[in-house]
Amino acid sequence: MTLACRSEQAKGDDSLSRSIFTRKTIEDLRLSQVSADGEPALRRALGPFSLMALGVGAIIGAGIFVLTGAAAARYAGPAVVLSFALAGCACAIVALCYAELATLIPVSGSTYSYVYATLGEVFAWIIGWDLVLEYAMGAATVAVGWSGYLVSMLASFGLSPPPQFTASYGGATAAPGVVGLFNVPAAAIVLAVTGLLVMGTRESARVNNLMVGFKLAVVGVVIVVGGLHIAPANWTPFVPANTGDFGHFGYSGVLRAAAVVFFAYIGFDAVSTAAQEARDPQRDLPIGLIGSLTICTALYIAVSAVLTGVVPFAALDRPDPISAVIDAVGMPALAVAVKIAALAGLTTVILVLLFGQARILFAMARDGLLPDVFARLHPRFHTPAASQAVIGLAVAATAGLLPIDLLGEMVSIGTLAAFALVCVAVMHLRRRHPELPRPFRVPLEPALPILGVLACLILMAGLPWQTWARLVVWLAIGMAIYLTTGRQGARRHAKAAAN
Repeated sequence: MTLACRSEQAKGDDSLSRSIFTRKTIEDLRLSQVSADGEPALRRALGPFSLMALGVGAIIGAGIFVLTGAAAARYAGPAVVLSFALAGCACAIVALCYAELATLIPVSGSTYSYVYATLGEVFAWIIGWDLVLEYAMGAATVAVGWSGYLVSMLASFGLSPPPQFTASYGGATAAPGVVGLFNVPAAAIVLAVTGLLVMGTRESARVNNLMVGFKLAVVGVVIVVGGLHIAPANWTPFVPANTGDFGHFGYSGVLRAAAVVFFAYIGFDAVSTAAQEARDPQRDLPIGLIGSLTICTALYIAVSAVLTGVVPFAALDRPDPISAVIDAVGMPALAVAVKIAALAGLTTVILVLLFGQARILFAMARDGLLPDVFARLHPRFHTPAASQAVIGLAVAATAGLLPIDLLGEMVSIGTLAAFALVCVAVMHLRRRHPELPRPFRVPLEPALPILGVLACLILMAGLPWQTWARLVVWLAIGMAIYLTTGRQGARRHAKAAAN
């Protein structure tokens, strides 16, 4: 009997070095996510359109509705369009690598599963733990932004919820002398999305598709209406002169802005976590990954060009830069639609990130690295309901208690580390297993994967040392968990499977 825990290294060796570097074969990874009756554990309910909408839902959110203005006003000026193009190109290389691995290893778990098949168990654990920073912390960050837009929209109708319940614990509020206790809207949206995800993948995808369609329609209206009011003089100079500070205008500002807006692309890789739920993963996953990234990069470039063309870039340093365009063109009726679209956009980001996190923990639990509760499927909905509920509660508490700046600092570095390892995994499998059938192949290998690694490392190098310090602490905690419980659980799982 071929078993999920058969490794490519000698089995039965209890030494630490042989245990923690155990790799899984591609076939073992596939078998580990099949139920006892031989059927896929998760329902194959997603086609190429739903997968592409999943990617667009994850990408179109904070980037368009929040980050564009600050990146233009502080770092790049009108050349922020180049920053989005650079960040998009870096992500495109990574997306090609994801597409090859996702079609070669069409299982849930994304980067975690790919690394398990190439670099071994300990690195798989590290990247799985690291992905919590991207998915869980990313969802919490976006939930806090969602809360801010909700409060802003309610204010448009003369409604003002208690400020102490719309800010993180101890955080500043709009009311003088009032400090935050708990961000109730941020926690509430996480719990609502969690309930939807527990009910089923198909139902969640339908809601996601509707919200993605609405926000794309509103963004399209903004591009068309704003495009009719562009003043070319606002684009001159296209690259403002450097102020003397690194990263503030000039071409160094374009690069720094690229690192800032990189956050806008976080989440497209969540498409690969749905590999086991894709109806035809070899065909549909490349379409979902590359298609969603192409659409979103084009939209980011178009929106940033309109913003800086309608309004002088210095006036865009505000949390709602699209509102500046609406004010400039004199269409207040569009303002409410934009705020609703922003709420829809941020909701889909939360949905996709929570979806992806549950699938990664599901894969880790199937390998014994996490408690079995994370691998349990709901008998009716066939979703990892227990895992989704635990994640939802944890993210809701985090979003309610922590401020957005502290949450956002950790997201990018975790994502970049995962992206770099995906590029390495492609090169490793090409050398180690050239005979494997690859429905999709990264062109110009190894040049493009190497460029992907270098791009990720360059962006990581631009992050402050405090972020690196927090990453080291986070990984140390993860290693302690792995060495005390995770490793033992994986070995027990392997022995049980071998009997």
